Amino acid sequence: MPTRRDFLQKSALTTAGSLLIPNFLKAYELDRMGLPPTGQKIVVVVQLSGGNDGLNTVVPYRNDIYYRERPTIAIRPEKVLTLTDELGLNPALEAIRPLYDDGQMTIINNVGYPNPDRSHFRSMDIWHTASDSNQYVNTGWVGRYLDAQCKGAPSARAGVPYRALEVDDTLSLSMKGDAVNGLAVLDPKKLYNQTRSGLVKGLSAATPASTPEHDQVAYLYKTLAETVSSAEHVYDKAKTVSTPKLYPASELGSRLKTVSELIQSGLETSVYYVSIGSFDTHINQPGQQERLLRQYAEAVRAFMDDMKRAGRTQDVLLMTFSEFGRRVKQNASNGTDHGTASNVLLFGGNGAGPATGSRVINAAPNLTDLDEGDLKYTVDFRSIYATLLRDWLKADDEAILGRRFDRLPIV
Repeated sequence: MPTRRDFLQKSALTTAGSLLIPNFLKAYELDRMGLPPTGQKIVVVVQLSGGNDGLNTVVPYRNDIYYRERPTIAIRPEKVLTLTDELGLNPALEAIRPLYDDGQMTIINNVGYPNPDRSHFRSMDIWHTASDSNQYVNTGWVGRYLDAQCKGAPSARAGVPYRALEVDDTLSLSMKGDAVNGLAVLDPKKLYNQTRSGLVKGLSAATPASTPEHDQVAYLYKTLAETVSSAEHVYDKAKTVSTPKLYPASELGSRLKTVSELIQSGLETSVYYVSIGSFDTHINQPGQQERLLRQYAEAVRAFMDDMKRAGRTQDVLLMTFSEFGRRVKQNASNGTDHGTASNVLLFGGNGAGPATGSRVINAAPNLTDLDEGDLKYTVDFRSIYATLLRDWLKADDEAILGRRFDRLPIV
């Protein structure tokens, strides 16, 4: 009888990016459910890791305090891409300006949560789990969404949720549930090839005895079997589409291209998750942030143009967030330090946001009323989650988030 140690030593799929797929939907289960690829609502989450400076992203270009507190790093008024009488975009975001003009971009200001934490890791955990800042939770908001969908599936033991896919080689906390995890896959073909070896196929086909002392080993074998099945189905779908749209040669461009191809392939996925880093701009912020924002804008524009070409803008909503913003006052190193509230950007969804008027749904940051030099949040980020869950994905937001949050006019 193989032991758990034997299994872990022999299996080539015990990496975080490959074994975190214990309940990913199989192809035959999908066929049985009959989920239509077109019309299915999809959320694409883009995480800007490191704490993006929201004030230099959506710029309060008529605010004297902004320029007083940032004498060398503020975006000069003549360079700002004006949106309203108060706010405009960093010029590095020129590629997405037409999306705003076309009604395909919505801005939410002052997004945060009570008692903010300025640690990258802790604040990101809070965003991933949708917890209070004094709570420690082991499941993510997307993972609990998967758990909730699994409860209504034909066979919970078979793990039949709506899918969630992270384009990365590891799975973030946001994608982990109690019963179901999302899939982390950076390259569908590579994951598929990893599951084709004789050793892996043999292990996945094995059926160890189900006894109390071997339950853990049996679970690992079951997990591997489902991983092999999932990898094959994702690859079979992925290889049917190669988008003709040219994407920028950046990490985010490559990952959003993968998301686009999977969406167009008809893969039955409701949530895609992508992240890029290096937004921790303590030193010489202008050049670094400008470069990152330009890469971001060009990748998002290519993706949204691709969705328009494919006729999917009514079905796909892209959300961008960062774990916190930066302090209002620049530091002595021509940069900014960890702050609190920031902005969230939404794209698509047939024009996410109010039906009429400005697509900036709330007031600009109040720079006269700060919390020890930091912005005060006015929108709890969990209100955004609640809205996406309830109004876009048609899920029970209160059950998933643990309580009721006000919903916003964003879908």
